[in-house]
Amino acid sequence: MASLQYLLVISFLVFFVAPGLAQQSFRPKALVVPVSKDASTLQYLTTINQRTPFVPIRVVVDLGGRYLWVDCERDYVSSTYRPARCGSAQCSLAGANGCGDCFDGPRPGCNNNTCAVGPGNTVTNTAGPGEVAQDVVSLQSTDGRNPGRVVTVPRFLFACAPTSLLQGLANGVVGMAGFGRYRIGLPSQFSAAFSFRRKFAICLSSANGVIFFGDGPYVFLPGVDASESLTFTPLFINPISTAPSFPLGEPSAEYFIGVKSIKVNEKPVSLNTTLLSINSEGVGGTKISTVNPYTALEASIFKAVTEAFINEAAARNITRVAGVAPFEVCFSSRNIVGTRLGAAVPSIDLVFQNENTFWRIFGANSMVEVSREVSCLGFVNGGSNPMTSIVIGGYQLEDTLLQFDLATSRLGFSSTLLGRQTTCANFNFTSNA
Repeated sequence: MASLQYLLVISFLVFFVAPGLAQQSFRPKALVVPVSKDASTLQYLTTINQRTPFVPIRVVVDLGGRYLWVDCERDYVSSTYRPARCGSAQCSLAGANGCGDCFDGPRPGCNNNTCAVGPGNTVTNTAGPGEVAQDVVSLQSTDGRNPGRVVTVPRFLFACAPTSLLQGLANGVVGMAGFGRYRIGLPSQFSAAFSFRRKFAICLSSANGVIFFGDGPYVFLPGVDASESLTFTPLFINPISTAPSFPLGEPSAEYFIGVKSIKVNEKPVSLNTTLLSINSEGVGGTKISTVNPYTALEASIFKAVTEAFINEAAARNITRVAGVAPFEVCFSSRNIVGTRLGAAVPSIDLVFQNENTFWRIFGANSMVEVSREVSCLGFVNGGSNPMTSIVIGGYQLEDTLLQFDLATSRLGFSSTLLGRQTTCANFNFTSNA
């Protein structure tokens, strides 16, 4: 039954998203978009072209978001904008939770006999009303080494949202791009439009990173193919949605992984392991987030991990100092030596399905330099009753390539690219088209 539902969803997507592609003799194997990091909010941003005529729109990268939503109240002008009519297949694909009329239109975001969704701002954990719509989107193809020709999706489904939903987002952005495991998430729509595998990869950095839609290679200067050295672990589905607003009974679109234990300096940390599993109410487990700037650990996990880290650091004559918000655990930089992998501090391992499958976090991703004299452990206390026990945040993802395979429900992750003498900022955006 599940496979039949999947085939029906893909068939609908191909029918609605792909028309018009036949005129394009070129069919890409992969797509690429640039990513930048906003210094004030620590949010990761990308730019795509939307509307007719095309307008470059900046949106926040939301790894677990369900779909693209855009502010349509302010300066949305397009001759190809089409609202999804009530009862249509587009409304079904979008998981619309009702129909209605809008008497202040017609205009983008306000039309009669249309279906509504609840687009969510996952930074502020708020939601608002949204009209399901479609419009033209374009972005660059890639061979994995350089950008190629620009390709177009003429009927890309998204949600129109009110301007108020932008609160808390970086200046200049007009919405959020959802990369989650959802029928109209960006990865699903692009793979349906161009008939490539339902994979995408993100590679964030403190400056400029990159996101690929489709399979590898994923090549970074000076010729390092990060897809050749991935470790794999299953992705899990949380049966309860973690979105700010969602239809009753909908599973989470976010990406959960099976952390079984944590080690500090290769030594196991004693944890309440029941917190590492997702219970029947959707509570617990580990997810990956691009909207959380730093990894958040449930209070007891945070206490156990930080105590182990403090003890191992002390053995290296690294002196603890007062915390600097939002960090509770900070150290004098005096005895911290710099290396190619960042500060020479105890490593932190997230261990998955067996002892040989782990994600090792070195100093470049664990330590945040808050001043010339002080560096802090870049993990924060998530409180005693969080929805998710471990939320791996953006800082810990930087300069690590993550490949999400939606078809096989599998995550591939590289070790830090710093160890291969490259970074996520080293994709060559010089076009070969």
